[in-house]
Amino acid sequence: MRVDQLPNDFLTERVSLAAAFRWAARLNLHEAVANHFSLAVNQDGTRFLMNPNQRHFSTIRASDIIEVDANDPSMASGPDAPDITAWGLHGGIHRHCPHARCVMHVHSNYATVLASLADSHLPPIDQNTAMFFNRYVIDDHYGGLALEAEGSRCAQLLQDPTKKVMIMGNHGVLVIGATVAETFNRLYYFERAAGTYIQALQTGKALRILSDDVAEKTAMQLEAYPEQDERHFAELKALLDDQEPDYVE
Repeated sequence: MRVDQLPNDFLTERVSLAAAFRWAARLNLHEAVANHFSLAVNQDGTRFLMNPNQRHFSTIRASDIIEVDANDPSMASGPDAPDITAWGLHGGIHRHCPHARCVMHVHSNYATVLASLADSHLPPIDQNTAMFFNRYVIDDHYGGLALEAEGSRCAQLLQDPTKKVMIMGNHGVLVIGATVAETFNRLYYFERAAGTYIQALQTGKALRILSDDVAEKTAMQLEAYPEQDERHFAELKALLDDQEPDYVE
């Protein structure tokens, strides 16, 4: 089935999300069937696309992706309902943070290790870690599964639109952005950055930490780097077009 034959709305958005799911699985950023990506499709962000309940990221196609209304509680139940933690976490964020157009939450390896440390800060020790300097928040008050109250609490930590990563203490990581490409690129680099830091700690040697001025300069330069996220994601989609073309179905 071609993309233009799909019966659903938001075809381009569905295809991009499907590509993100497939690549999250390829890069082992996911955990079983427990993680979720979403993308707002209306102006205030309360209607959004997301993965269906209990589906492995490696199998998701564009036509599998469901549409959810964060203001309609009936969508939290029924045969096509999203996972209850996805409803709680993503619904809360899309309801309270309209700037968070795309939301990706995973329990990836290094980000979760970082979230498990008593001090979950990510110091700027290289270019990738500097990318996130002053651009993340840490949730120090994990309260159990991300049901509705927990999702609303987490959403309050993302009110500052300059903070695009939430290190979820004792849990994992959540990344937001304006597009699927931007958000996936940020998720990819955050896991790389966390991996560099965790492996540097394992050496037991002193860390070479950048000054605040250099870290901020580097972060700003990377933010201004032209089209890097879109080009990265376009290359990933091109690989899927060749190797797993069913993702667009």
